[in-house]
Amino acid sequence: MPNKTIYVADKDLPLYSRAQELAGGNLSKAISTALKHYVDAEEGRLEGYEEITVPVGPGTGRKRRRQRFIGVKLGEWIRSDEIKAEFYRVYRSRSGKFVIHTEKTPDYLHAASVTGWRKHLGLGEQTYVTTTGEASLEVVETLEELKAKIPSELYDLVAATAEAPPVQDLDI
Repeated sequence: MPNKTIYVADKDLPLYSRAQELAGGNLSKAISTALKHYVDAEEGRLEGYEEITVPVGPGTGRKRRRQRFIGVKLGEWIRSDEIKAEFYRVYRSRSGKFVIHTEKTPDYLHAASVTGWRKHLGLGEQTYVTTTGEASLEVVETLEELKAKIPSELYDLVAATAEAPPVQDLDI
């Protein structure tokens, strides 16, 4: 196996030491893993893709888990009413699969037990009810599979653009 010499600035030594520690003592493995991620992200960026990070799981805010992939957004659909909102986003991954990210906001309900002018002044007992929000990520292989999992309006939009490349090189 060939040897490669990497020159490291003194200020970066703690970073390399931590990377080696996280890789079980194998700095070469840490560097190769980082370079693979870098090359994948940069090649994708050159092809018009971007790194996408989405929340998944129950709840809202920073405590949710996150998942990351390289893709391009094909479409988004939002439906809301007085107590909640649903977001559907569809992406195409670099491997050509379709990624469905769904977010549902917490349900919110406000009920006051007082009517008339007292209600408008905020007098009387007030009740607020909420549920936790939820987000999910699902990957499907084909447009046919995608059709069964998203609203028809979004499917029509995505199907019309799904085969187009994320970046079109113009020879002008």
